Amino acid sequence: MPEIPTSRKKAARFLRFFRSIHRQIAIILFVFFFIVCVSGLLLGWKKNSLGLILPADAKGTSQDLSTWLPWDSLQSIAFRTLHDSVSPTLSTALERIDARPGKGIIKFVFDDDYWEIQLDGRTGAVMQIDQRRSDIIENIHDGTILDVLFNTDNDQFKLSYTTIMGGSLLMLTVTGFWLWYGPKKLRRRKKTGFLHGKPE
Repeated sequence: MPEIPTSRKKAARFLRFFRSIHRQIAIILFVFFFIVCVSGLLLGWKKNSLGLILPADAKGTSQDLSTWLPWDSLQSIAFRTLHDSVSPTLSTALERIDARPGKGIIKFVFDDDYWEIQLDGRTGAVMQIDQRRSDIIENIHDGTILDVLFNTDNDQFKLSYTTIMGGSLLMLTVTGFWLWYGPKKLRRRKKTGFLHGKPE
């Protein structure tokens, strides 16, 4: 951590420099910080949003995997349901398959438009069809939304965005601390009447 210079003029310049950096970062990235704050707040509440942000888990009929239908059969049901109940034009490309034996369900999460279909693992019955708004919010939160929109490889936008935002937040933390601590230290020195070990 940098030390406050002993010369009062130098110390004042030092603090003005930190204040300038702090202000410029805050002004330039204000909108992005607002987006990060709001999206982070929503993600924190996703499991307590009554299904508005993250679809609630349904309850299947069996927790015993040995009684479940074969996964390829469950996948065929999910694909058919996507085209019959949502849109025949949507791609069946899967983002992931999420099995929840403890709840007796399996989730098929699709790449197109963040759709999720929950099936009963034993019967194959469709338990729920909904969009995972939490995934959209998460992609906005970390910049992945730009990689999705521009169909880029290797998460270039996400890596750039998180590096800039993380570095900027670190700079705001450091400069904010010194804008609080620096004047206190200077006032303390002024009160003692000593700078450079000599009375002012």
